[in-house]
Amino acid sequence: MEGKFDIFAVIGKRMDWLNQRERVLAENIANSDTPNYVPRDLDDSQFSRVLQSQLAPVAPTTTNRAHLSGTVVNDGPAKTQGQRHTYETSPTGNAVVLEEQLIKVQENQSAYQLMTNLYRKHMDMFRMAVRGPGG
Repeated sequence: MEGKFDIFAVIGKRMDWLNQRERVLAENIANSDTPNYVPRDLDDSQFSRVLQSQLAPVAPTTTNRAHLSGTVVNDGPAKTQGQRHTYETSPTGNAVVLEEQLIKVQENQSAYQLMTNLYRKHMDMFRMAVRGPGG
């Protein structure tokens, strides 16, 4: 599949990234009482760059003369904003906010579930195509 978009490869890479992020977030929660510990997180923009390299802009095709011609807007890679310095710091120098870490864990779990569902739906489509009509 040279030069083609491989949905399963992208889903696999995303799930690997989400697994790594889960480990980092778990480490943050485990060290919530460690003096001078600063929480860490993975940068999502790296995955966005991998995904952008896989995707080429798709130009709309007019199939009927009455259709409007579309335009492709390519803003380039997504821009990320800098993180604000609003974290709480305990007297021991620990900057882990458990509520914030738990929200990130929940977001990570939701994203992982989304990738699992996407994988399942694509596999169902392949099974349907292999079985044929009425199979």
